[in-house]
Amino acid sequence: MTELQIRCRGERLFSFAPAGTALIVIDMQRDFFSSSDQPAMPQTNDPMQAIIPRVADLIAVARLFGCRVIHTREGYSPDFSDVSAFRASLGYVGEPGPGGRCLIRGEHGHDFLDELKPAPGETIIEKAGFSAFHATALDQQLSAASIERLILCGVTTQCCVHSTLRSAVDLGYWCLTIADCCAAQDPQAHEAALSLISAEGHLFGWVCDLDDFKTILPTARPCTTT
Repeated sequence: MTELQIRCRGERLFSFAPAGTALIVIDMQRDFFSSSDQPAMPQTNDPMQAIIPRVADLIAVARLFGCRVIHTREGYSPDFSDVSAFRASLGYVGEPGPGGRCLIRGEHGHDFLDELKPAPGETIIEKAGFSAFHATALDQQLSAASIERLILCGVTTQCCVHSTLRSAVDLGYWCLTIADCCAAQDPQAHEAALSLISAEGHLFGWVCDLDDFKTILPTARPCTTT
């Protein structure tokens, strides 16, 4: 397939070949979201909920064009052996909630939202931290697949998304963040995190919205794999 181009904020273009590109879907887990019948973390709000269908659309487009789709999941051991003293002091890991202990592997709330379950064969990165590269094999897996470009979405923008983005940039990846497929519990934190991407000459890559990304649909022919 020919290289595709996405028009991004700041009059910039992000170019990518789907075979060398991965969509990183960051932490779309029950514990970070709420619903009318089963609220999760008490500070979540509508901006978080609003991105769920958009992330589903983004994943569908990425799959259609043959990009690798990788899902990350923040979680910790039931015995707290991988929870640092500092992280424990923040008070969120293991807190009781409607989905069980918050972000404890094996608990109901630790799992992915039903709408965003990984497809068979898609990679799941289990991480005991904010960045998807922290103490995981993500970089090695991407390198082995000759992936050089990343598309990022998920929650929360200023925490796990930005931590993953910064790690990726330091490792040499070309990164596109889909702004309206990311969210934070505080919309101001979301906007501030997005503004940092373009700081000092776009140090952290490119930013666009889902509609910008979907412009590839009428102009490019999807990859077919067997």
